[in-house]
Amino acid sequence: MQTSPSSMINQHTLDDEPDSKDIFVTVDDPANHVTTLETFVTYRIITKTTRSEFDSCEYEVRRRYQDFLWLKDKLEEAHATLIVPPLPEKFVMRGMVERFNEDFVATRQKALHKFLNRIADHPTLSFNENFKIFLTVQKERINYIFFFAYKEHLTEMKEYGPIYTVWSESEQDLAEPLKGVASSIENCCKAIEGLTIGLSEDLLPALHEYVLCAETLKSVLKRRDLIQADYESQVDALTNKKADREMLEHSDLSFTIGAFLGKNAEEMKLQKQQKIDREIEELQADIGHLEDKVECANSDLKADWERWSINMRNDLQSAFRNAAENNILYFERCLATWESFLASQQIETKVDKNVKESA
Repeated sequence: MQTSPSSMINQHTLDDEPDSKDIFVTVDDPANHVTTLETFVTYRIITKTTRSEFDSCEYEVRRRYQDFLWLKDKLEEAHATLIVPPLPEKFVMRGMVERFNEDFVATRQKALHKFLNRIADHPTLSFNENFKIFLTVQKERINYIFFFAYKEHLTEMKEYGPIYTVWSESEQDLAEPLKGVASSIENCCKAIEGLTIGLSEDLLPALHEYVLCAETLKSVLKRRDLIQADYESQVDALTNKKADREMLEHSDLSFTIGAFLGKNAEEMKLQKQQKIDREIEELQADIGHLEDKVECANSDLKADWERWSINMRNDLQSAFRNAAENNILYFERCLATWESFLASQQIETKVDKNVKESA
């Protein structure tokens, strides 16, 4: 039976890696997603690691091709003089129909798998914070969905401008209007670039910080739960010791092994009671200490949570307000550009009409 690319990738296990490797990444299980706006493929990414900077030893997330592009851009931005592994090329217009073909998806899956593992093997790139975010954060894409949409739109617009310029060279009668369209597209591209800069400088950092703070909060809650667990464990131990002492008070030690060896039953009972009493005192002291720790942990966490919530609410409100203002400015600039172009065409049409009438 022929082995599929997907099953070949799934055979990639920890046993195949050298002993020195401490992070293992697998890309598999491609899935199609259809929305009202777009259709795309996501890939499952399973990460296993022993690195201390990771909160868990295993992660599972889903990522689409645009997420891989974001990671590559971030790595190149942070490490300008390092060689970041290449990504498989994005489909071209003539290949749009075939991009969901099983062979195409399987080939891309293998390439993405190789891309991530080359980064994981790199002594510098593998420690990049964005690589960690890419592998671990479940909802990180929501931070970048608008940014990616505008970046894609900008790429498409930049392709259209030169087309109209070249077209104007072959259509003498339409040369000026076509050049006007090309110029308008160029102005819109500049407006989009300004918008993406605003997103990358204001909105995305705020959302990114929010996600990182949420991950930090999870770690704090885990540590708080450990303190609570220690407290409850000691309470249970104290309850058991008190039950043991009560049973001892009503027990008869005359028929124990010690009594048969000639030991005094009352002395034996007294010694056991004293031992249990000491253990109860120690447990009560530990419980008092842990109770204080739990109370302090809850108080500190509550105060920090309230402070963090206020700060993040203010930061996010400011970031979204700035993003809204930038969007309005972007649409106003584009609208003004096309209105100006249309007005110029109307004037030229009237001039041509008057010239023809006078002739």
